[in-house]
Amino acid sequence: MSKLLQIFIPLAFALTFSFCTSGEKTDENIVEDETTKQAVMETKLNAQNVFNSMPDRKEILKLIEDQKIEYNPDLLNDPNHVNKYTVEFTKAVNLGIYGSDLTIASSFEQTQESMVFLKCVNILAGDLGVSNAFDQKMFDRMEANKQNKDSTLEVVTGAFKKADEILKTNNRPATSAIILAGSWIEGLYVSCKIAESINSEAVAKTILKQKESLKNLVIMLENSKIDEQNMFIVTDLRLLETHYNKAVESGKTDISVIKDIGLTVSALRKKLVSAA
Repeated sequence: MSKLLQIFIPLAFALTFSFCTSGEKTDENIVEDETTKQAVMETKLNAQNVFNSMPDRKEILKLIEDQKIEYNPDLLNDPNHVNKYTVEFTKAVNLGIYGSDLTIASSFEQTQESMVFLKCVNILAGDLGVSNAFDQKMFDRMEANKQNKDSTLEVVTGAFKKADEILKTNNRPATSAIILAGSWIEGLYVSCKIAESINSEAVAKTILKQKESLKNLVIMLENSKIDEQNMFIVTDLRLLETHYNKAVESGKTDISVIKDIGLTVSALRKKLVSAA
């Protein structure tokens, strides 16, 4: 079975929205500003909506069981780019991207590359003030559980949830939402590349099922009150929604139907990983 498809497609989409399970008590007791509290709650609720609209993990694994794909580091963000990210937005979105890439490398038992991606995550997490969530202990737990894909997922999502709690404590719902968006975008980007490379209608169908999650992702980002200069991410995701609507309305499920989706998410992802 393809390890990349087996772990990454369900992980990248599920990991993205693990923050929503932090709990009501944290929001009510820590966030004192009413406007920020409302933004945090709306972000949380919409993240839950996205998570609820994901295909079942077992369904995805069944669809892709017969696919065979080799580890391809070229699909992942270049670790050498990490020092290019100098503002909070680019650090946050690429923390989400590198977090997904770390999981892919680890699932392939690429220990050396996993360490490199972990370093990227640690650098960005430190810059954002959430370094306690991503540390060597997290990687050690991933290594200890690398044969158990669900346990690996639990370790990584636990780290992201911890980061989310730290950001909420500091009244930074926009940063949290941007990290989540980075993970989701990376998931869709790699999934589209995989579908194209193997001409897989099954993977294309799985990608089309993300229409509802995309809708809720846009709502989440809008409610998180992102700075105007970074609203391009919402604009581009709305364009992605347009392509999703056309694709679903066409009634087709062959690989050609996700062409515009793939092109749009690739262009957005390029902006995010190349931004300084």
